[in-house]
Amino acid sequence: MTSILDIDVTFDLVCPWCLIGKRNLDRALESVRKSYPGIMVRIHWHGVQLLPDVPSDGVPFASFYEKRLGSKAAVRMRQAQVSDAAERAGLTIRLDRISLFPNTGKAHRLLKFAANSCDTTQYEALLERLFAAYFVHGENIGDEETLIKIAQSFGLSPDKLNSWQHEDAASDIGQSTHSGVPFFVFNQRYTLAGAQPPETLFSLMQTLIEVEFEHDTLIPATA
Repeated sequence: MTSILDIDVTFDLVCPWCLIGKRNLDRALESVRKSYPGIMVRIHWHGVQLLPDVPSDGVPFASFYEKRLGSKAAVRMRQAQVSDAAERAGLTIRLDRISLFPNTGKAHRLLKFAANSCDTTQYEALLERLFAAYFVHGENIGDEETLIKIAQSFGLSPDKLNSWQHEDAASDIGQSTHSGVPFFVFNQRYTLAGAQPPETLFSLMQTLIEVEFEHDTLIPATA
């Protein structure tokens, strides 16, 4: 019988810590698969809007963050912190290319639609592309035409996208009930908040695996 590790991840697409947390999780899962090849890992992505009241056409990025953080100096400090954490995670984030802070409702609805239309690999590739669209290319992921072009590049047909476009705009996009995002829940029992280092994520998963699963399935892989 295969032992299953379920991971629920709550995220928003405009949160750089969510992208960093995702990359750190990817690295931690590489260690899990190498150390415990008998474990099946299933990731469940839960998109939320941190700021659902942002206008549908977005707001200027620079002024939004200056107002939110209080000063240009505070913005520079926060952006340096984000860029440093991204670099440690093996990412290049181009905050200088972002001109608009978008409303993420449509992008989350697209991801939810894709979750019901694509396989897991395709869904996660689309998720990565949406993160890159915003944090690398500075694209407006609140714009429907931009989202359609991205979705079509992942094989979502015009017919399928037509039904997505006509869904209720307010349908089932949640707001975070946690202290922040990213937020990780492992097997509905163990939790971690924030963009934790890969070592921290792996350590928690290792503890969970060794405590909860049968020992005869947990013989670590030899080097």
